[in-house]
Amino acid sequence: MTTLSLSPYELALRLGLAIGLALFLGLTFEEIYKSEGRSVPGGIRSFPMLAMAGAMLTLIEPAYAVAFIAGLSVLALWLYAFARSTPRSTQNASIMIPASNLLAYIIGPIALTQPHWVAVAVTVAAVLLLTARDRLHRLIGVVPREELLTAGKFLILIGIVLPLVPRQQVATLTPLTPYGVWLAVVAVCSLSYVSYLLQRYLPRRDVALLPAILGGTYSSTATTVVLSKRLHESGQPRPDISAGIVVATAMMYLRIGIVVAIFNSRLALLLAPGLISLAVIGGALAAYEWSRQTKRARGSHLALAPGNPLQIQAAVVFALLLVVVSIVTVWVRTTFGTTGILELSAVVGVTDVDPFVLNIAQGGITGVEPAVLCAAVLIAASSNNVAKAAYAAAFGGRTAAHRPAMLLLLLALLGGVVAAIYATAI
Repeated sequence: MTTLSLSPYELALRLGLAIGLALFLGLTFEEIYKSEGRSVPGGIRSFPMLAMAGAMLTLIEPAYAVAFIAGLSVLALWLYAFARSTPRSTQNASIMIPASNLLAYIIGPIALTQPHWVAVAVTVAAVLLLTARDRLHRLIGVVPREELLTAGKFLILIGIVLPLVPRQQVATLTPLTPYGVWLAVVAVCSLSYVSYLLQRYLPRRDVALLPAILGGTYSSTATTVVLSKRLHESGQPRPDISAGIVVATAMMYLRIGIVVAIFNSRLALLLAPGLISLAVIGGALAAYEWSRQTKRARGSHLALAPGNPLQIQAAVVFALLLVVVSIVTVWVRTTFGTTGILELSAVVGVTDVDPFVLNIAQGGITGVEPAVLCAAVLIAASSNNVAKAAYAAAFGGRTAAHRPAMLLLLLALLGGVVAAIYATAI
């Protein structure tokens, strides 16, 4: 939309929006800088004037914005002259000062030419950055350099690798496309990364089972192993740690539902009753275990130390594993039929349930009833629970880890029952 096509009413409305947003920005600017007694350009009067100047110069010549660019050049030269004329002894240089003036100048053209929400969003973002100055600077001491590297890896996965991989099927061995495979990697890594950040930076005081819950969304298997080792160190049954192991598995069912929903909403809706039921049962068992404590803990003993989920090598391995699972699944489906798929789900669930679930969600198994696919997902999850029960017994000891291992086996049995209901409801 150009400003020439605006009706008088729409033009007046947009100019009013620009002035109001500039007033808001100017008020915040003065609160931050002029309350400190500093002589800086801009403020509650200057910013609305700059916004109106930018808007009027845009109206004069909207096609090529020559007048607007000329005004922008004058403003930049004036800000430079002001900085040069200020005595060095009184200077407290900040790029935020000229940046705020420049933003006030372009608020007018933004309000005239863009949807209303763009101007509002830009102004609000600027105000938040100004008011959060001290908190943002404190992040330097809070966020280690390794976390910045982790965030960079996350951006590489999403912003560089994902757009470059082909969207077409490149092999007849699997119906999955390279784009679909890497999108699955991004989805799993994103869930794990959010859980990783919450585990590292969420306050852990009075959080009870929260670390184990977050650990379950990250990796229920890893959480089971870590907490089982804590049981072994204690040398005796611990209802709180037992509850943590069980609730991590309860969260696994919700994680599976989210992963499936990202790629196949219809299958997720069909699978939801079974997953939610098992998650609720797991949560109830965890709550019962937690209530068995004679002296209620504060939850800090369940704190976990999550690993970085965004290792590029691990992402590549996961992608290769997903492709291998898809190829094997196609072969089993062709050779052994539906029964072979159910048996394969029991085998792959022992190692890692995510590749198999993602393969199903992305259409890696064709010609199979959706109810059978749901049964395969639940069988894989139950098989994974059997493996976790074995890990609990192995790492926690038979005496200390007896109860969580038995509860995991109970969830595996219930998952098998639910899977049988799906498989017979064709």
